[in-house]
Amino acid sequence: MNQKHQEDLSHIRSMMERSSRFISLSGLSGVFAGLSALIGGLYVYQLLELNGLDYLHDEHRLYSGNLVSELFWIAFIVLVFAFAFGIFFTIRKSKKYNLPIWTTATKKMLFNLAIPLVVGGVFCLSLLYHQIYVLVAPATLIFYGLALINAEKYTFSDVKYLGFSELLLGCVSLFYLGYGLVFWILGFGVLHILYGLVMFKKYK
Repeated sequence: MNQKHQEDLSHIRSMMERSSRFISLSGLSGVFAGLSALIGGLYVYQLLELNGLDYLHDEHRLYSGNLVSELFWIAFIVLVFAFAFGIFFTIRKSKKYNLPIWTTATKKMLFNLAIPLVVGGVFCLSLLYHQIYVLVAPATLIFYGLALINAEKYTFSDVKYLGFSELLLGCVSLFYLGYGLVFWILGFGVLHILYGLVMFKKYK
């Protein structure tokens, strides 16, 4: 009888978690988003070398308007791939475990995620407009970290650890201006891959 009550309570907790949190998030989406950022970052490094810029040793780098535009579109493509992988693996996991995707928890998570991301996106566009390029990478890491922390209450609590890691890395990068690409690769590439592997092992 006692075991029956425990099973009932466990089932109720599971139902409450499903209704209040977005649990279709897959660790593989983090891994592939990280790989996309890693490949994009390494491509940018090669592109800078082709343009005669020694990124790691030349402290006085000058970027042409065409190069800045190209870097922007590379970042945009990486973002599209990251979102595409996220959607793909989320749908795959939800079908595998018969989990609903578009729920109240999903809407709340996306809303809380979007607020810092949209504000951060506007802020980064203003930095590009005023040609303050050295602050773009730290700003993206900081606002992304804030977005994850803000959305954590509606998904896996582990997300906040990635959020705080991105936030810390972004703050550190403020003191190493000019090396944003390195921190960008670490934050959006390496951290995402590590986080995704941990999440996949924990919630597979």
